[in-house]
Amino acid sequence: MAEANRRLPYLLCTPDSHFAGKLLGMIELAFSILASDFAHLADEIAAAERGGGSIIHVDVMDGHFVPNITFGPPVVKAIRPLTKLPLDCHLMIENPDAFIADFAEAGADIICVHQEVCRHLHRTLQLIEHHNVKPAVVINPATPVEMLIEILPMVHHVLIMSVNPGFGGQKFLPLALDKIAHLVELREEMGLNYRIEVDGGVAHDTVGAVVQAGADMLVAGSAIFAPGDQARTEHNAREFLALARSSVVPA
Repeated sequence: MAEANRRLPYLLCTPDSHFAGKLLGMIELAFSILASDFAHLADEIAAAERGGGSIIHVDVMDGHFVPNITFGPPVVKAIRPLTKLPLDCHLMIENPDAFIADFAEAGADIICVHQEVCRHLHRTLQLIEHHNVKPAVVINPATPVEMLIEILPMVHHVLIMSVNPGFGGQKFLPLALDKIAHLVELREEMGLNYRIEVDGGVAHDTVGAVVQAGADMLVAGSAIFAPGDQARTEHNAREFLALARSSVVPA
């Protein structure tokens, strides 16, 4: 409870003033620690943050919903004292409802759940919010944006997977661009202010198209981390963000 109270003022900000006052549409790097050197995780996080990364993306996999096993709440709890950056926990797991309280208590600021695995998505998003954490929803490449219409007013952001989830370092799927553009149109039509995050194959050669389509939260891991070389990691993050921000289409 004390941990939840610590985060409460931050989480009560309006959606377009969260992350220390950053405005909707501000391009941010959500660096994925899945690609980092786990033996030096604190140094890896610090290097990506120095390069301009402002969100920590935590890829949680259970070996069932996706063919890989990664982090659980203890890792999130270990990271929490290392940084003030928000922890964006992407749950690629079956039965996420059973673990939401654990991730919230461990220090998650945002919890993203997959539409494909939630039998009662509306209820799951309510449960996340009940634990004073920002709710977000994720869809895989084969899932249409239309599956999210009813819950768009509830979410902090929508995460578009631009690869099939489970492993880092995959090739970007261009079909994600139309989904991003569709979400931008829906946001305007519905008068909402959710953000749009993209995860999978987002690198120096694809980030321009992703930003031009309308995404503003960019998950990148392999393009950022150079395990064992924090100077290179910092450089990669800085260069990545410069490319992304130079691709913004003027309103």
